[in-house]
Amino acid sequence: MLVTLDAIDRHILRVLQRDGRISNVELAKEVGLSPSPCLRRVRLLEEAGIIDRYVAVLDPAKVGAGLTVFARVWFRTQDAEVTLRFGEAVRRFPEVMECYLTTGECDALLRIVTSDLHSYWRFQADHLTRIPSVLSVKTDVPMETLKRSYELPLR
Repeated sequence: MLVTLDAIDRHILRVLQRDGRISNVELAKEVGLSPSPCLRRVRLLEEAGIIDRYVAVLDPAKVGAGLTVFARVWFRTQDAEVTLRFGEAVRRFPEVMECYLTTGECDALLRIVTSDLHSYWRFQADHLTRIPSVLSVKTDVPMETLKRSYELPLR
């Protein structure tokens, strides 16, 4: 369900996307409200599920997860049961950061993080290709990250 946001709500969300730890007093000052109405708006955004949760964004290289790869996956068949079982399997792997079912050439696209190429190879051989529905996997290794953002565009 799409929720209607006014300009102040969108401003609050833009600020919180940049800094989820900002104090309510600082947030209120930035968006032009007093602290009580600002806090009330934030609580309403949380209750509506617009603010899903607050997280800490880590530096992957500093925690031993410096390699990101994109794996394109093809299924043996494309029925609902195969898709369901594949989703259940990949949710168990902490290395899989994102998984999308796709249209086009492949059936699924995964963003996977590991410490290095050898670790990814082991993950692919020991886990990913052993999912019964997986027919094949092709991996793309990015050479450089030019942009990584966690902020949704709010207009």
